Amino acid sequence: MKTITRILTLGMALALSGCLSFGAKPPPYFLTLEPAATVPAETSRTAPAGEAVTVVAPTIPQELNTNRVPVRSNGTAIAYLKDAQWVDTPNALFGRLLSETIAARTGRVVLDSRQFTFDPGIRLTGQLQSFGVEADAMEVVATYDAALARGEGRVETRRFEARVPIAAVDVASVAPALNQAANQIAADVAAWIGG
Repeated sequence: MKTITRILTLGMALALSGCLSFGAKPPPYFLTLEPAATVPAETSRTAPAGEAVTVVAPTIPQELNTNRVPVRSNGTAIAYLKDAQWVDTPNALFGRLLSETIAARTGRVVLDSRQFTFDPGIRLTGQLQSFGVEADAMEVVATYDAALARGEGRVETRRFEARVPIAAVDVASVAPALNQAANQIAADVAAWIGG
């Protein structure tokens, strides 16, 4: 019986080892987005019914559905930035930055999409069309197509875009430029929503 137990234990250990990858080396840098405007700690807010803002993480095209930063050249050729990776998908990071910026700049109650049932209020959705490097122009480009439902069957749409020049196509230049572009769009969206 002990022999069978040892064989089963060894078999399970070998099976588990096949699920783990020890050869993949993590990139030297993990990137995130930091909001330029934040809500101070211990801030308390209330909103009348229908006035809270619910931010839904934007949808993304397949080239952004990764933790890597796309680099476009010659219009249609796509590669990915060497030695860099997002800590989460860009749409999740951008959605959180949008939420924090809208709350900080407008003074409104901002809800996550998982809190939608509390008060649908104003609902912000959209698509992050581009969020990467345009190598030929030596700039990062962020494009966000926003849709804002203010209730009573009224929906507004607007395209926001930010372009920030870069000195080189490397992590040191691209990371802060993408953060700047994301914050510029988030500030413009907050102004559009209003306080």
